[in-house]
Amino acid sequence: MGKYNELAKKIIENIGGKENINSLTHCVTRLRFKLKDENKANDDVLKNMDEVVTVMKSGGQYQVVIGNHVPQVYDDINSLIDMDQHEADQEDKQKPEKLLDKAIDVISGIFQPILGFLAACGMIKGFNVLFTTLGFYSESSGGAMVLEAIGDAMFTFLPLLLGYTAAKRFGLKKPLLGVIVGAIMCYPGIQNSAISVGKDAMYTLFQGTMFETPIYIDFFGIPIITMDYTGTVIPVILVVYFASKCEKLFNKIIPDLFKFFFVPMLTLLVALPIAFLLIGPLATFGSTAISEFVLSVRDLSPLIAGAVVGLTWQILVIFGMHWGFIPVYINNVQTLGYDNIMMPFFACTFATAGVILALFFKTKDKKIREMTLPNFITSIFGVTEPAIYSVLLPLKKPFIISCISGGIGGAFYGYFNLRKFILGGMGIFELPAMIEPDGAMGNLVIAVLGMIISMTVAFVLTMFFYKEKAVVSEEMNESQVVDTNEEKNNKLAKESIGSPIKGEAIPLSDVTDAAFASGVLGNGIGIIPAEGMVVAPVDGEITTLFPSLHAVGITSVNGVEILIHVGLDTVQLEGKGFTAHVKQGDKVKKGQKLLDFNIEKIEKAGYSIVTPVVVTNTAEYLEVAETQESKVDRGTNLITVIF
Repeated sequence: MGKYNELAKKIIENIGGKENINSLTHCVTRLRFKLKDENKANDDVLKNMDEVVTVMKSGGQYQVVIGNHVPQVYDDINSLIDMDQHEADQEDKQKPEKLLDKAIDVISGIFQPILGFLAACGMIKGFNVLFTTLGFYSESSGGAMVLEAIGDAMFTFLPLLLGYTAAKRFGLKKPLLGVIVGAIMCYPGIQNSAISVGKDAMYTLFQGTMFETPIYIDFFGIPIITMDYTGTVIPVILVVYFASKCEKLFNKIIPDLFKFFFVPMLTLLVALPIAFLLIGPLATFGSTAISEFVLSVRDLSPLIAGAVVGLTWQILVIFGMHWGFIPVYINNVQTLGYDNIMMPFFACTFATAGVILALFFKTKDKKIREMTLPNFITSIFGVTEPAIYSVLLPLKKPFIISCISGGIGGAFYGYFNLRKFILGGMGIFELPAMIEPDGAMGNLVIAVLGMIISMTVAFVLTMFFYKEKAVVSEEMNESQVVDTNEEKNNKLAKESIGSPIKGEAIPLSDVTDAAFASGVLGNGIGIIPAEGMVVAPVDGEITTLFPSLHAVGITSVNGVEILIHVGLDTVQLEGKGFTAHVKQGDKVKKGQKLLDFNIEKIEKAGYSIVTPVVVTNTAEYLEVAETQESKVDRGTNLITVIF
């Protein structure tokens, strides 16, 4: 049991017992329960607990605000009620994000359930390499083989685990289907390394181009461009995402009587051929194009080529596109006796370690701090995936810093022509392979200097540029920001956004429009208008006024971007029933009339008058908190933005 076991018991008791819980998730500072009967919960008792900040009810959730140690409380409650975690950070999912940020969050969210196991296996793998290198036991011994299996199996069969977590993330009704997808992609007989051994190609596609590819098998006449899927990340995630769409479609069209076996069967029969015919080739061609690009750049400038490899290597690893360099690497060592094309990636291992070490000293987040030391060790030993997926990617900026630092180290290696003379080894254990065949140590000195440069640059950049966001409460009341440090509280700024419309406030999640309800356009609230007038919610500038007059965007003097969208699908009215009193570019004062709209005409045309009011740049702020009042008047506080 954890340190919050007693608190967990009291919370469970006062929400009506575990039998009253339908589901439980948590976000940054609060537990989010879905209860069968909220009337069974003892609100006052919970609010008066010393370790509970407050209790809130919003969007069908019974929320117990704890503070930044909520993950530990969640774990203790979860151990008592024996309920699987569905998704750990619902709040982050609701934030509108750029495409790259969203992709990173999806990947890191899929990795979240297996982070501890990744770190554990990475350490076992690294220590096994260390002990065999030091001669504690032979690399061919049974003990070494067993430890290698324990440490390496998770990385080899990573698509199986990611198939399951991706299935949970993308909402497959049967998450085990994701495991099966991963298993099929790891099936030994379908890997390029197995298919191509001792077998002549049937023919070659794209002969004479950089995409020249020998074809060994086809799918009923359609050529399959084979690759190795074991250990890859992005292919299985894309396939599971596609499979989730297939499953949803087949669930709609197949009669209930046959769903049990027909839905998974058809999903696999559609998704996997697409995987092998489309996703695999895209990864193969992408990696080929990158390796050819690096080779051509190296002919012009080894320094720039090294920088490109070091800068992009970790990104290539995430997408499984680094395999395009492997044949070049092996061929160079076998034919030339050394490789200097792939070697700039060596800097990335130590750039990652430098960032992780800096985070150990800088972070105040206990969860991140706990992961830094094991991830630092595994990174030094050449296993960077645990650090990338558990720390760098979720925090984003440290990942960017690690790539930049890897690029700087890679440029150094490219300029000084770092070479590796023997295949094998990882991390610091690659160093012996960099001693020149005649025993000269010049190349090894370059390798060590590059390690120091990469780690130092990464450490300094992280210490200087990475700033941890202050943790504030998710309390909806404008006057309350939960933080025991009052001095820190006084440094927080906030802006009150008034209601632009008189009416009834509803949670944004209740708006019957998927884009608004999902939060993809920003956090905010819905209003059911009681009258047809829109006023300015803040002092600011009209930055958008749609020609159909159904929506207006205003940017406050503090830079908060607010969208007021009168009704749903009302763009179809082409301005009928709307009158504008401002134009784009106008400066307005809070309370100034912006629009009039005819409620009766809108409803008569068959459109909903529910009006979402959202902060479209939500991601830039610490908190966007909506009012808890059900009735709002023009100008009354609707949303509080904390920054």
